Amino acid sequence: MKLRSLSMLISYIALAPLAHSAEISFDEAWLLLQKDNNSIAAQRANLERYQHLQDASDSLNLPKVTIGANYTRLDQDVTVSGKQLGDSLSGVPDLSGLGAIIPPSVLNDLGGITSTISERDVFTSSIRAIWPIFTGGRISAAQSAAEGKTDEAISQLAMETQARYEDLSKYYFSVLLAEEVVNTRLLVENGLTKHRNNALKLEQQGQIARVERLQAEAALDKATVERKKAQKTLIIAQSALSEILNQTTQVEPRDRLFINPNLPPLSAFVDQTLATYPGLDLLDAKEKQANSLIKAEQGKYYPEVYLYGDYSLHEDDSLASQMKPDWLVGVGVSVPLIDNSGRSEQVKAAHSAVNQVKYLKAQAKQDLSVLVKKTYLEAQQAQEEVLGLASSLDLAQENLKLRDKGFSQGLSTSTDVVDAQLYLASIQTQRAAASFNYLISLAKLLALSNQMNSFPQYQHTAIATQSL
Repeated sequence: MKLRSLSMLISYIALAPLAHSAEISFDEAWLLLQKDNNSIAAQRANLERYQHLQDASDSLNLPKVTIGANYTRLDQDVTVSGKQLGDSLSGVPDLSGLGAIIPPSVLNDLGGITSTISERDVFTSSIRAIWPIFTGGRISAAQSAAEGKTDEAISQLAMETQARYEDLSKYYFSVLLAEEVVNTRLLVENGLTKHRNNALKLEQQGQIARVERLQAEAALDKATVERKKAQKTLIIAQSALSEILNQTTQVEPRDRLFINPNLPPLSAFVDQTLATYPGLDLLDAKEKQANSLIKAEQGKYYPEVYLYGDYSLHEDDSLASQMKPDWLVGVGVSVPLIDNSGRSEQVKAAHSAVNQVKYLKAQAKQDLSVLVKKTYLEAQQAQEEVLGLASSLDLAQENLKLRDKGFSQGLSTSTDVVDAQLYLASIQTQRAAASFNYLISLAKLLALSNQMNSFPQYQHTAIATQSL
C-alpha cells in the first residue's frame, strides 16, 4: 500500500504541469480526475469519518471517569437530640441506677441537647469511575458494526471511483469522436468545394446545365452548415471534459480512437468482476453489520458486570461529612428480567436483515454476470463493425473517384458526386462511432473488473481507426 501510494504521489507530481497543458492522455486525465474530482473527495471524507468513528469505538473498553459537584438545599438542618439518640440506642445496660448518682435535673438537660448532623446547604464534589467488565458481547458487537461501516465506506469510495472512470471515458472519447466528425465534415466540405468549382467551369464551358451547378452549390452550403454544427458539438464536448477535470483552460485529448484485435476471454472479466467488484464488498459490509446487530440484541439477555468507585474531593464541615468515608469501590451486577425493547423480535429482525443481504448478494452476482457479458458482446460487436467497414470504406473512396471523373467527362451528374461524397462521410462517421462504442464498452469492462489501471496495455496493442 505504501509503494502504491508513493507511485500515485509521483504520478500526481508529474501530472501537475499537465493540468495547464493543451493536450492530455486518457491515463493522465484519469490521474487528474482522481486528484481533483469533488465527488471522489466527498467519498474520501466519508471514509475518514467512519474511520474516526471506528477508532472511537475502541474507547468502549475503557472506564468512564467523571468529576461532579452537587449543591443541595434542605428544608431545614438535619439535627438529632439527646433524647432521640438515647431512644435509638439498643443493647445498652439499664441506666436507671444513675439517678442515684446524677441528679435528675442533669439527665433532663441531656435530653434537651441537640446535635447538627448536616446543615441546610450541602455542597459535595467527587470523582466517579465506572468500568464495564462484561456486557454480554454488546461492546464487541458495536466495534464490529463500526468496522463494518468503515468497510462500507471503502466500498462506496471504490464504486464512486469506478463510476467517475466510466464518466471520464464518455467525456474524453466523446471529444475524440467529435474531432473525427469535424475532420470528416471538413473533408466533405473541401470535396464539395472542389466539385462546385468544377461545376462552375463546366457550366461556363456549356458542358453541364445550370441546375447541375446549383445542385453542387446547394450541397456545399449544406456541408458548410454540417461542418459548423460539428464544430459546435466539439466545443461543447471539450468544455464538458474540462469541467469534469476541474480545469479552467480547455483540455485537448492527445489519444486517438482505436480498437484492439482481440480481447481477453469473457470468463476472465466475469471472474475478476465477481472477485473484486466493490458493490459485493459493500453487501459483505452490510452483512457484517447485521451480524453485529444480532450479537448486540442477544447480549441484552446477559447480565452486565462492572466496577465502580467514588472519591470525595470536597466535604462540608459537618458531622455527616466527617462520618462519610473518603472513597469507595465495588462491583456491580445488573440482571435484565423484563425488557421493554422487544429483544426476541429484535433478534429475529436482525436475522432477517442477514438473510436479505445474502439474497441481495446472490442477485447482484447474477446481474453482474449478465452486465459483463452484455458489455463484452457490445465491445465485440463494435470491433466487428470497425473491421467490417474497411471494405465499405474502400468502395466509397473508389466510387467517389469514379463519380468525380465521370462528372468531368459528362458521364455522372452532380447528384451522383454529392451522394458519393456523403456516402464516404457516412462510412467514416459510422466507423468512428463504432470505435467510440468499443472504447466505452472497454472502459466499462475495466471499471467493472477493477482493472482501470490496465488501460495503457490495451493502447499498446491497439489498432488506430484511421489506419484501417
